[in-house]
Amino acid sequence: MLKGKVALVTGAGRGIGREIALALAKEGATVIVNYNGSKAAADETVSQIMSDGGTAEAIQCNVADFAASEAFVKQALEKYKKVDILVNNAGVTRDNLIMRMSEEDYDAVLDTNLKGAFNMIKHLSRSFLKQRSGKIINIASVSGILGNAGQANYSASKAGLIGLTKSVARELASRGISVNAVAPGFIDTDMTKALSDDAKKLLNNTIPMGKIGTPADVAKVVAFLAGEGSDYITGQVICVDGGMAM
Repeated sequence: MLKGKVALVTGAGRGIGREIALALAKEGATVIVNYNGSKAAADETVSQIMSDGGTAEAIQCNVADFAASEAFVKQALEKYKKVDILVNNAGVTRDNLIMRMSEEDYDAVLDTNLKGAFNMIKHLSRSFLKQRSGKIINIASVSGILGNAGQANYSASKAGLIGLTKSVARELASRGISVNAVAPGFIDTDMTKALSDDAKKLLNNTIPMGKIGTPADVAKVVAFLAGEGSDYITGQVICVDGGMAM
C-alpha cells in the first residue's frame, strides 16, 4: 500500500501514464497528474481518481523545459511537502527514416523523453536525499533495447533513459533511493489503435506471447516498483513486452 505517499507522474493525461496514475491512487497515493498540452485529458484522469475515492491534482508543465520543471517541482514540494514517487512517463514520437528525419524532430523527442526525465530527477534529487528515501521509475521502451526502424530518435531517447536509470541508481542507492526502468513493448494505446488489422497481426507475430499488452500490464509493474516490495531492487530494466526482448 502507498497510503501517505505522494506520487508525481509526468504525461499522465492518457494511455500508459493515466493507467499508472490510477494504479498508484488505488494503492492509496496522492497523485500529481502532470500534463503539457492536454488539460482536458489530465482533468479526466483526476476525475476518475477522485470518483474512485482517491486524491489527485493536475498540474501543467512542459518537463523538457529546465526552468519550468524546476518551478513545477518547487510548487509540488511547497504544497505537498514531499514527493515519494517519481514516474517519468512523458514522451513523444516523431517517427521517420533517419535520412528524412529533421533536426527539429530529433531534438523534440530527445528533449521530452530523455532531458525531461533528467530535469525532473535533478530537481527532485535534493528532496529525495533529505528524506533518505524515494522511488524513481522511468518509462523506457523495448525500442531502446532492440532499436526500431524509423525511430532512431525515439530509440536513442529510450536507450539514453536506460543509461540514465543505471547511473542515477548508483548515485542514490546509498541513501535508500531506488531507480528503475520499465520497458513496455507493443501496448494497446491510441497509437496502436490506429494500426490496420494486418499491421496488428504482423506485430503479434513478433511477440512470443502472441498478443499486444495493455496499459494496465505496465501500471501493475510500476505500482510494484513504487511499493516497499521493491526496496532491494535498483538499477534494473523490467520489460513488459510479452517476451519480445528476451
